[in-house]
Amino acid sequence: AIFTCEFGGMLAKIDLVHRKVVGYLRLGNRAMPQDIRIAPDGKVFYVADMLADGVDLVDGDTFRKIGFIATGVGTHGLYPSRDGTKLYVANRGSNLIHGPHHGKGSVSVIDFATRKVVATWPIPEGGSPDMGGVSADGKTLWLSGRFDDVVYAIDTMSGALRTIPVGMEPHGLTVWPQPGRYSLGHTGNMR
Repeated sequence: AIFTCEFGGMLAKIDLVHRKVVGYLRLGNRAMPQDIRIAPDGKVFYVADMLADGVDLVDGDTFRKIGFIATGVGTHGLYPSRDGTKLYVANRGSNLIHGPHHGKGSVSVIDFATRKVVATWPIPEGGSPDMGGVSADGKTLWLSGRFDDVVYAIDTMSGALRTIPVGMEPHGLTVWPQPGRYSLGHTGNMR
């Protein structure tokens, strides 16, 4: 298993059988790893790096950084499409733990096959997309708007966005139900 160490700027690899740390991987001098997801091939881990404004690619077997994909300011959350071909990346619009309203928030779409950004959807008038998930039918990406007191509903085909006013500083968001899945805790961690 690989864990992000947000304030240490590194990843930790854990041997789950022997329950011990088997290694650390420093991501760089300016790193703040957030969310982590494994690619559909089961070999490459995608790591949202809030200070580097992009996604680190890590080989799970060798535990080495093998690439980086620039996405947007304050890269934070990672959400695979239902068909497993794309990764939606929430760029919070700020590198700060507590950012401003109407930041340079956006959503980047990465193609798993090419490991390239194939679309970028800016939040009109600025925003702060944070954590969320994809609807069961795969048509809507739901994200909390951390610093803007809203929830975003984004069409996964076009990037068209709707905002829903909610309480102050929404953070976690789970899209439920997810037929055939159960929650592993935190935001959007399902099996």
